[in-house]
Amino acid sequence: MTIQTCADLEGVSRAAAALFVTKAREAVADRGVFTVALSGGHTPLRTYQLLADPDVSEQVPWEQVHVFWGDERFVPTSDPRSNQRLARRAWLDHVPIPPSQIHPIPCTGTPREAAGRYEALLRTFFSGDPPRFDLVYLGLGENGHTASLFPETPVLTEQRRWVAEVYVPEEKLFRITLTAPCLNQAAVIAFLVSGVEKADIVREVIEGPRDPQRLPAQLIQPIDGELIWLIDQAAAAKLCRRW
Repeated sequence: MTIQTCADLEGVSRAAAALFVTKAREAVADRGVFTVALSGGHTPLRTYQLLADPDVSEQVPWEQVHVFWGDERFVPTSDPRSNQRLARRAWLDHVPIPPSQIHPIPCTGTPREAAGRYEALLRTFFSGDPPRFDLVYLGLGENGHTASLFPETPVLTEQRRWVAEVYVPEEKLFRITLTAPCLNQAAVIAFLVSGVEKADIVREVIEGPRDPQRLPAQLIQPIDGELIWLIDQAAAAKLCRRW
């Protein structure tokens, strides 16, 4: 595990954008394709805006980039809560990535059906092999959730499915999420965390006792990959160790 502490959210965002560029160029040079799974929420918004900036965008081999999502709220694309909508408006609509290489989570039919369709897409894309994304962006909720892996939900014990549906009572809606076994196949997983309100949960997840039912972010442990925390000084303030 690597922890990179940045001054503020802008620093976190610039580090995350730079990581994207580096890993995209490396993957394309090595295999001719780069795969990324995106996070929702507000923290990655600035990262997405930076990736749309011409000075950064021109460094990315967009013709070989495939974009997926780590999770999605089961709402129409037009809904302001949609993770796909946020990424498209801030970034994907402004770069020359082929539309066929943007792979959003479907939000039609039932949540179970939608999860099944996305898993089928992943199995086809990765030829049935474990879905080894080159890069996964994740956030961290104040309750310890990441992607849509929420505390004390059945999805936390899922071992066979790559994609699952989960009902979130406080939001009164379903979400679709990649499962921990799926996410942990990635080559690089980067948590993006900012703000003093995240300091307690950052300390618990990184330095506290293992309790993944209460702190699902602790389930994220790449099997054969790299785990990176990009956090600002406010979010890192209560860490005891010097990482």
